Amino acid sequence: MRQIFLVCSTLFLFASPSLHAQEKRVEMDEATKKATARALDWLKDKQNADGSFSDGSYAHNTAITAYVMLAFMSQGHLPNQGQYGPEVAKAGRFLVASQREIDGYLVGARGGNMYCHAMATLALAELYGQTGDDTLKPVVKKAADLIVRSQAANGGWRYEPQPTGADISVTIMQVMALRASKNAGLHVPDTTIKKAIAYIKTCYNPNSGGFTYTPGGGSPGFARTAAGLCVLFLTGEYEAKEISKGVDYLKRQFDSPTHFYYGHYYAAHAMHQVGGKDWEDWYGRLVRYFVTSNSQSSDGSWSTTSRREVGPVYQTSIAVICLSVPAHYLPIFQR
Repeated sequence: MRQIFLVCSTLFLFASPSLHAQEKRVEMDEATKKATARALDWLKDKQNADGSFSDGSYAHNTAITAYVMLAFMSQGHLPNQGQYGPEVAKAGRFLVASQREIDGYLVGARGGNMYCHAMATLALAELYGQTGDDTLKPVVKKAADLIVRSQAANGGWRYEPQPTGADISVTIMQVMALRASKNAGLHVPDTTIKKAIAYIKTCYNPNSGGFTYTPGGGSPGFARTAAGLCVLFLTGEYEAKEISKGVDYLKRQFDSPTHFYYGHYYAAHAMHQVGGKDWEDWYGRLVRYFVTSNSQSSDGSWSTTSRREVGPVYQTSIAVICLSVPAHYLPIFQR
């Protein structure tokens, strides 16, 4: 009953009365289902003995582990549910064990930063919200409380758990973690979210329709814009003036090579919130890139040689998450 209530309340919170009225239902076709199934089978074999996942120079990393967890969960795999339930359970235990008792920081023995903390908080909040496992509640609460305490005066966050400095990338990750925590039934101050949204909007460039790394800080980018739009939707800012031109910006920048996978992690969910033909066309482009273009390796993974990408575990996880949006398993990304 708890799971049904949380999913229904999430749908209510995120539903926009002006969107999606007559749209065509977008679904995963058989080729996409097979591609993601092969990817999950490849990811399973990359899990470390302690439940974590590593990629490139990021060994036993909380953020990488969270991305893989979300990939499994985006296909409905949970502890005691689904083929990869055991892998999700082990990954969840690793993230719980990575929490610093003194302040709730999810960094683990290998270290990390607020980006890693937010990803781990998001994954655990999603796990708690879907399973109702009460052992996760105090962990997620401490993690979310740390985020609230670390918000800078301008409404943003930076890489350390201190209220100093801010950039749009780290800030957006904290907002998503807080949104997931709130969806799971934990208290998150409204003022914290409002201040964060106000900061994110200061990074908007009205001339291009894109978002910059910091207010007035350089050129807009695809990943930053996708992240900005994603969070505006997830926090109920459906009528924000930044959305229309921001969506147009994303359409023009689909193939942007800089932080391609990171950008599409956000863009898939932002365009899903837009809905209608925009979402139908966008998902078709995702399928063409990841599935029908043969960009997937024979072993089931996705990877590029770009120095901007972390590695194949990270890229494969994000590809699965993007392609699995129509499955509607992750509450944080439901409408």
